[in-house]
Amino acid sequence: MNFRQIEILLAVADTGSTAAASRALNTSQPSVSLAIARCEEVFGQKLFIRIPGRGMELTPVGQHKVVQLRELEKQARWVLSGGEGTPEFLNLGVFSTLGPRYAPQLVRRFLDARPDAEVRILEGDLQTLFDWLSEGRIDMALLYDFGIPSDFVITPLMAAKPYALLPQGHRLAQQPSVRAEDLAQEPVILMNLPHSRGYFLSLLQNASVPVRVAHETGSIEMLRTMVANGFGVGLLATDLPDAPCYDGSTVIRVPLSGRPPQHQIALAHRGAALKRPITQAFIAFSETFFSPSS
Repeated sequence: MNFRQIEILLAVADTGSTAAASRALNTSQPSVSLAIARCEEVFGQKLFIRIPGRGMELTPVGQHKVVQLRELEKQARWVLSGGEGTPEFLNLGVFSTLGPRYAPQLVRRFLDARPDAEVRILEGDLQTLFDWLSEGRIDMALLYDFGIPSDFVITPLMAAKPYALLPQGHRLAQQPSVRAEDLAQEPVILMNLPHSRGYFLSLLQNASVPVRVAHETGSIEMLRTMVANGFGVGLLATDLPDAPCYDGSTVIRVPLSGRPPQHQIALAHRGAALKRPITQAFIAFSETFFSPSS
């Protein structure tokens, strides 16, 4: 088995089909199928199950081997680049609504402090990040600490306080804070990402009136712009600076009154990740980056 076959196997694992992997790698689909067959011959077990209409799914053995092969790929990348000592390579997953606010600056500052390191940023929703951590596709994830499986290790970084978003001129926009009961009387625009939707709904569902979900979106900026244009009120936890929306309209941020449940911005990883010095260094750097005094 050679490294090209490993590359093909990982591409099939990532894309979920031989056709998509062949396009991604600019090779023929029969070549992809032959590479998978060769890998399964070497390991002596099936790595994929071919399911009509759903593509290629990893078997339990395949999931285990993919984790090992991703680590081998990292080692090979380091060796072929002529590196010395411990490989300084990190795959960082970032939650899609949180990532733009913090991840690029965090990684840039980390690389400035460790110029020999390499960090690859992969963006996804919470469930996708959990899957990638389990599969070994990423070494750690920057996310919110709700809904995280118990087999991951969590490093809390900073509290995230939920708040309301209102259009300019709204009857609640001039108040110092807004009650969930008052928000629940308005049409609500929700983030519809896995786990996020349930969290924001939970902030409103204790109200005496049923929640009216007017629209749902997976984009923070779409939510902000829809609120600014009067389609409803919104809820967010990502601490964004006050700025006009993409279309130039204005949205008003108002704290929630009472003591709404808070979550932490955190790093999640498997326990084995701590064996790598770059992982330890990135966690320590992130704790400093998110500390109030930084």
